[in-house]
Amino acid sequence: MSIVTIRNVEFLNNPARFTDPYRFRVTFECLSPLPDDLEWKLIYVSCPENAALDQEIDSCLVGPVPPGVNSFEFQSPAPDPKLIPEQDLLGVAALILTGSYAEQEFVRVGYYQNTEYEGGEEEKSAMEGKKVVVDKLVRDISKKPRVTRFQIKDVGIPQLSGGSGAATSADVPSADSYGDDDSNENKMDIDVKPSGSIPIS
Repeated sequence: MSIVTIRNVEFLNNPARFTDPYRFRVTFECLSPLPDDLEWKLIYVSCPENAALDQEIDSCLVGPVPPGVNSFEFQSPAPDPKLIPEQDLLGVAALILTGSYAEQEFVRVGYYQNTEYEGGEEEKSAMEGKKVVVDKLVRDISKKPRVTRFQIKDVGIPQLSGGSGAATSADVPSADSYGDDDSNENKMDIDVKPSGSIPIS
């Protein structure tokens, strides 16, 4: 059993323009206090056949983490359209949120993102054969993500121990899965710190 379990991932501005920042709130449960930070990364996958085009668009450190239900808000810039092949700007891409502890990834949450022109098919037809105008694009992130959990090497906390490399995949709750839950009396916000060169708002 993992010491950290994701309870909910709620996108706070979806749908949105393609160039808008991502804003979402992650709620997770921790069984024991974690002395070190959890690291969260957001990755945009424009072309599954070419991993070199993946963009790690932001990351943050969260901690120290007390036991109980915790949550934090994560704001990330949009992917750089200049690093996306023009033929991959429209249509379906993947957005991946990863969580790591002690430099070991323990969870990966994947979403489908559909990008199209704001005017729909009419605008798409009008732009047929022309260069894609990024400022006219809107994105919509699926509400049915998938989560893959990884067992990681022992880091001194019994619930986290286990063989490395094994993974299981299952549905992860979406924003629509939970209403107001009065049972979460110990729910709290925790510190979010920038990781890398991109600041967290």
